[in-house]
Amino acid sequence: MKIFLDTAELDEIKKYIELIDGVTTNPTLVMKSERNFEQVCKDIIKKVKGPVSVETVSESEEMMIKEAIEFAKWGKNVVVKIPMTHEGLKAVKELSKKGVKTNVTLVFSANQALLAAKAGATYVSPFVGRLDDQGMDGMQLVAEILDIFENYEFPTEVIVASVRSPEHVKAAALLGAHIATVPPQIMEKLFKHSRTDEGMRKFMEDWEKVSK
Repeated sequence: MKIFLDTAELDEIKKYIELIDGVTTNPTLVMKSERNFEQVCKDIIKKVKGPVSVETVSESEEMMIKEAIEFAKWGKNVVVKIPMTHEGLKAVKELSKKGVKTNVTLVFSANQALLAAKAGATYVSPFVGRLDDQGMDGMQLVAEILDIFENYEFPTEVIVASVRSPEHVKAAALLGAHIATVPPQIMEKLFKHSRTDEGMRKFMEDWEKVSK
């Protein structure tokens, strides 16, 4: 399973650059960086070798396509995030013909993922955490999407998004999801285990005794 970092902060990307396969951004994350949208995105695209998702902010097919074509000029690794709407899927279909990679975002049902794959989406992003917040099972949705894509041999990859815990990452891997996009605070927790810390302390204590 590939791991993307879900952030627009260059310092966070640099911290994990050797361990991640790509980056996802959105307008909210870019806003938090308090920098110019285009410059933030271009800096990330230049730094990261893998796919970098950049999100459109328009609502019409025509304007989404226009934005996407401009974004695609910023680098060969650009993936354009398109919302899961009627207009969005029309844009995805046209962009697919033009060779522009797309990531259909805000997916909350298997039917939405199916339509996105049929439209030619490169990736779909089911939001598991937001579904869990509503008392639903986000990972069950991921399982359904994976089954559908396998049934019909869609090349579309599943990005497990809205990841809220290390358990989400583990569950995504167990299901065979192609990708999980992980916020920095969750990425840090993937490294941690109390037994590892305990073992390291013991090793260092023993080493101090030996070195004396």
